[in-house]
Order: sequence, then structure tokens, then C-alpha cells
Amino acid sequence: MESRTGTGSWTASSNEAERACHDVLLAMAGRLPDRLLWRLRDWLSCGAHVALRTALPRALLRHRVGVTEDERARLRAAVLAWGGPARLVDAVLHVDAAPEPVATFTEPGAGPGWDDTDLVLRALAPVTAGVTAIRRTWRAGSPGPVRIVLVAADAGADHAALAGAVQRALRARGEADPCVEVLGPTAAAAPYHRAALAASEVLWRSSEGRVPSPTRAGLGAQAGELVGHG
Repeated sequence: MESRTGTGSWTASSNEAERACHDVLLAMAGRLPDRLLWRLRDWLSCGAHVALRTALPRALLRHRVGVTEDERARLRAAVLAWGGPARLVDAVLHVDAAPEPVATFTEPGAGPGWDDTDLVLRALAPVTAGVTAIRRTWRAGSPGPVRIVLVAADAGADHAALAGAVQRALRARGEADPCVEVLGPTAAAAPYHRAALAASEVLWRSSEGRVPSPTRAGLGAQAGELVGHG
């Protein structure tokens, strides 16, 4: 079982280490480059733990990305569970809170609009285990807008595997650096994802999906509310 000690550190089994790593990579959206982030997520979905145990903390160091104490605890849980060095985790810079996004998202209806890739995602969603809804928004970029796919998933789903599968679907459609955010119901709130969700459009949602209570904290609740009422 995953547990948290009084010092803010986490201990994790192999599966929980993967979930901890997924949560860290989720938090890095808008903070690490898209090309690096999709590759790290692809490695996680393929179980490339030996590569990730040093590649992820080194990426944070190289790009001078700071982490909160909770993010560091999750990073440590994954790195140590996979036999990586604690010194790399300790060397990562600290921030008190996740930064506000510098990205600009296009308001619904003002972007490029629906295309064949959206239709592929809409077709895949209802036959993919664990997916309860899927949305898409566009982020300002160069040379053109960047597609951001937001997937709401059940708590019991393999979030890392889902991210990898949707990324590969987008790569097959010609997107070099796919941006796929798989949001579980208990994920910590992140300013980047709140902004993306607020500017997103529904591609598909389960008619049987439950909408979380508005009083429930966390990104998962916000994602459920936005996805459920798109």
C-alpha cells in the first residue's frame, strides 16, 4: 500500500511507484518541453523504469524546473523504488507551489475546430477501458496551435498505460509531440490543467459517468465537473 510518513516522504510498491511517477509527469505539463514530456510518459507506459529513475530527475535539473515538497516525495518514491539515486532527487530545485501556466489556451470554438484526429479519439474513447471522458483544447504555439488532449479516467485504471496508448494514437496521426493529460479522480489540482480544461471542448463522455461533488478538492473533481457538463 502507498503510505505517507510524518516527514512528507512516500513509500511505494512497484505499481504505486508508477502512479507516483505518472502524477509527477502530469504536474510537469507546461513546465517541461512537450517533446521531452511525451517521451518520458512513453517510457513509463512501457515500463522503462531503469531509464526513468535517472532520466526524470536529470530532466528537471537540466531544465531548472523546481518541484513542490509533495512532488518531490512522489518523485523520490518512484526513483527509490526503481533503484535510483536519492541524491538526484535531492538536487532538484524547490518551489513552494506549482507555477501559474504561461501557456495561452484558445477559447472553445475559436481554435482550428474538429478534425479527423478528434474523430479517431472519439471512436477510441468508448472502447478503451478506464476512460470516462475525453476533451480537447488548443494551446498557442509556434508554428501553429498545439492540440492538448484531456482524458478523465477511473481511479482503478492504469493512467500511465492510458497516456501511452493515446500518445501513440496521436503519433500515428502525424503529431510529433503529442500532449495527452490523463486525469484521475484524486490527482492534485494543477493551474495548467485547470486552464486547459476551462478552454476545452468535449469529444466524448460516458453517459454513465458520475460527476463528483462540487465540494471535493483536487483536479479529478474539477475535471469530472468540466467533462461531465461540456
